[in-house]
Amino acid sequence: MPNAPRIELHPISQHVQVHVDGTLIADSINTLQLRERGYPPRHYFPREDVRMELLTVSETTTYCPFKGHAVYFSLGERQDIAWSYEQPIEGMEAIAGRVAFAGGSVKVQVKDE
Repeated sequence: MPNAPRIELHPISQHVQVHVDGTLIADSINTLQLRERGYPPRHYFPREDVRMELLTVSETTTYCPFKGHAVYFSLGERQDIAWSYEQPIEGMEAIAGRVAFAGGSVKVQVKDE
């Protein structure tokens, strides 16, 4: 679909969990699934549904012209397994402060209720 938007946000009311090496890191029924052309869909979790006390802020930052500046988080030796757009660009405010996860040791699971 050539006229489809580059990024679409879809509220997900299913139960979504993130495990890293068997440890539950995030657990929510209120994620936003961000679908961006050319990338796999990502679930953005509300901060209150993420065990932020287990994560440390990384020195890594990136910039996306479609979302803004991202800050990254690590879990112990697992570097940059999560990121967040603290002040996303106009039109992406819905993901502000939410946390997304990716990486080889990260398992994102949508549970069937």
